[in-house]
Amino acid sequence: MRTDGLLLAAGAGRRMGQPKALVRDPDGTSWLLRAVQTLQDGGCSHVAVVLGAAVEEPTELLDGTGASVIVATDWADGMSASLRAGLHDLDDAADAVVVTLVDLPDVSAAVVRRVLGGSGMSLSGVGDVSGLGGSSGVGDTNPVGVATLRRAAYQGTPGHPVVLGRHHWQPVIDSAVGDRGARDYLAQHDVELIECGDLATGRDVDSPH
Repeated sequence: MRTDGLLLAAGAGRRMGQPKALVRDPDGTSWLLRAVQTLQDGGCSHVAVVLGAAVEEPTELLDGTGASVIVATDWADGMSASLRAGLHDLDDAADAVVVTLVDLPDVSAAVVRRVLGGSGMSLSGVGDVSGLGGSSGVGDTNPVGVATLRRAAYQGTPGHPVVLGRHHWQPVIDSAVGDRGARDYLAQHDVELIECGDLATGRDVDSPH
């Protein structure tokens, strides 16, 4: 089974004063490059990056990383536009995809590995937004496949990354609207939540820290 990574980095980053794909930490670390490396080190076979508000400069940054670029021409319509563009253009060889956001600086490769492995505290439930629907135990593993629907949770709160098996791609494309991304689809289906609160906060940030 092949799992690719999909990094959503198309936003204008108005509160940051520049497109999200161009933001750097005070020490100069590129959020874009760090997120790509996180997905690669976490076990993704290939990483595709969705760009929109800025394209040329981020594409140059990505040169040599092995990541491919997908341009969401309707990026201003919200996160869902980026998600739809990304899922539509993913490599046909992939069986599943790990979706994450560029503005989650503390989400590490360890988080991606845990979510892909399905190990740690697994909490599941249909539409269980708290993530406290029930535990399948600690240390279990559940390989990713075309029907996988899984996401990280932080202290019980669902977050990114989200793993979507290929069977879910078209339904997510059809249902994603505005800034909600796959939220409505996930709320209506049985999602396996993998607790990662010991590894990261999973919080998005509005400015370099």
